[in-house]
Amino acid sequence: MFRFEDPIYLYLLLLIPALALIRFFTSHSRRKRLRRFGELPLVKALMPDVSRFRPNVKFWLLQAALALLIVMLARPQMGTKISHEKRTGIETIIAMDISNSMWAEDVTPSRLDRSKMMVENLVDHFSDDKIGLIVFAGDAFVQLPITSDYVSAKMFLSSIDPSMMQTQGTDIAQAIDMASHCFTQEEGIGKAIIVITDGEDHEGGAVEAAEAAKKKGMRVYVLGVGSKGGAPIPIPGTGNYMTDNTGTTVMSALNEDMCKQVAEAGGGAYIHVENNSNAQHLLDQELAKLAKKEIATTIYSDFDEQFQAFGIIALLLLMIEICVLESKNPLLKNVSLFQRRKKLTTVLLLALLPALGMAQTDRQLIRQGNKQFQAGDFANAEVSYRKALEKNSRNAQASYNLGNALMMQKKDSAAIEQFEKATKQEQSPLRKSKSYHNIGVICQSHQMFGEAIEAYKQSLRLNPDDDETRYNLALCKRQQKQQDQNQQQNKDDQQKQNQQDQNQDQQKQEPQKDDSKNKEQKPQMSKENAEQLLNAAMQQEKQTQQRMKNAQKQPQKRNIQKNW
Repeated sequence: MFRFEDPIYLYLLLLIPALALIRFFTSHSRRKRLRRFGELPLVKALMPDVSRFRPNVKFWLLQAALALLIVMLARPQMGTKISHEKRTGIETIIAMDISNSMWAEDVTPSRLDRSKMMVENLVDHFSDDKIGLIVFAGDAFVQLPITSDYVSAKMFLSSIDPSMMQTQGTDIAQAIDMASHCFTQEEGIGKAIIVITDGEDHEGGAVEAAEAAKKKGMRVYVLGVGSKGGAPIPIPGTGNYMTDNTGTTVMSALNEDMCKQVAEAGGGAYIHVENNSNAQHLLDQELAKLAKKEIATTIYSDFDEQFQAFGIIALLLLMIEICVLESKNPLLKNVSLFQRRKKLTTVLLLALLPALGMAQTDRQLIRQGNKQFQAGDFANAEVSYRKALEKNSRNAQASYNLGNALMMQKKDSAAIEQFEKATKQEQSPLRKSKSYHNIGVICQSHQMFGEAIEAYKQSLRLNPDDDETRYNLALCKRQQKQQDQNQQQNKDDQQKQNQQDQNQDQQKQEPQKDDSKNKEQKPQMSKENAEQLLNAAMQQEKQTQQRMKNAQKQPQKRNIQKNW
């Protein structure tokens, strides 16, 4: 986007046609005076060193320089300014629970909306700090990598919804573990993990994850949203409430004890969020205790000044005007740029001069970014590609390269956005297939196998000879099948476990009946029968212990029965 900060000065450009009119009448008056001395061809023959075109060239050079100076006064601005600043602050990762239980309305207007308000107010209080956003339920993923761009943080916050999560439940441990890997490598700076949840941890391990984060120098703060009495979970758009497997309405309550344990293990504090601003003040006070350090930040402003290019061109035009003499130079009498055959060439060169001065193209910025990317400097490569896109927002190569730079920095959501943009802009099928391939790689790394398979298929439609994509597609299908089998196995294991629990309950009751019979029929129980019963009980106990050991050896198998 191009604009002028002070467009009022552009009215001075009216001086250009006014001066041109004055020049025209002056030249006309000069020719009239020359006719008094005789015919113009005869007068010109008497003045062989006087040039007809040089004064006009000098005049228009001055006119062009004047126009550029007026444009400079209007302060031309273009695109987005990318600057590097140093700020003193802390780093904060917010892990927000977006499970279905956050729809509960025991906090006005709901737990989820109240959490969003808390985060938005927290961002408004930040000035020199960095912030990142993680959303979690049964799984967790990074919604916004750590950044100082508060506008983007609010934008991503508004789009958060429980429907984003394919796997429901509440896995606080995974959210804390992921947050601990999202900070920068800066040392000596305060790092805070803020977990906003109702405390219904269905997976366990949250206390251990908080202790591990504390050992890494991070503080874990827990904001408990909800009430101890609990509330039903409304189903959006239906007017009904969520029920469990037995058809009973689910009452979701705040697990305050667990929240306090996690906060204590993480070296932070627990804060109960109610229908007031007390929680916000308490959180600000806790974060103010953290150590602050000067950190480098990349700032994206709206516009960047472009007057320098106009100034350089104006200076060049003035230098050329000085070098052009009004009369012919005897030493250069055989060289003439102002003959009739060469007038058009000279005019074209003068017209192209401003364009040549502005020629820092998007291609040059892409080449600069490629050198930085090959050197492993992905952050600066990202900046170069963004500048190239500001020069030409339709440059598909810049979008694709920017996606690669973001992917190398683990900014996967932003990288997918750039790859999708490249697929819409790119005309070459081979280059477009690479964008789909990279989208598939990112989705596959996050176990989003359905999306990855679709991206690989799109890539192969455009480039059927890509063996690497074909291999990834086959591997992804196998992984998806294995994932489905694991989920089915989990369901089967749970059903078997429930059946075994029922059998054990029955077996606990059967010995009592046997004892009563034994008392009545004690003479009929032989020693061999007693030993057989004892061996059967021991064998059943060994099988139960073996099943427990096998379950402990497979922590990756998750048993998520709850959908809230």
